[in-house]
Amino acid sequence: MALTLSAQDEQTLRTAAYGAVSLMAAAGATGKPHKAATHGSIALASATGAIGHVLAAKSKIGGLDGRSVAEMADRVLPALTESMRLLKKQDAAEAEGFRSAVVTAVEAASLAHKGAPVPVLADMSRKITAALDAA
Repeated sequence: MALTLSAQDEQTLRTAAYGAVSLMAAAGATGKPHKAATHGSIALASATGAIGHVLAAKSKIGGLDGRSVAEMADRVLPALTESMRLLKKQDAAEAEGFRSAVVTAVEAASLAHKGAPVPVLADMSRKITAALDAA
């Protein structure tokens, strides 16, 4: 089944996915947030299928410049849940592909920090996964 996504739907998917990476970078700001953002973005750019095409599209992603992690999370976490709802309605396989791409990107972002796992990143990862699974 082919996905039928409006421009707004595609924007929501990109905001959700790249927002998750941005949340990980912001949460790990005391480490190397630029490396976290780079690793996560590369993972998203490696997505395949219809979701890969949506995530690879060049477009400005607004709403990721919050003054705090909390402000950014207020936009990104609901976008993750909405993205999963939207995709599950149309194509369960694409929904799983989106979830997998985001989880892989979050893991890649967290691996940018060498050494022991950083508790704040583990907590943010759990929040992102919970938002994905809330749909």
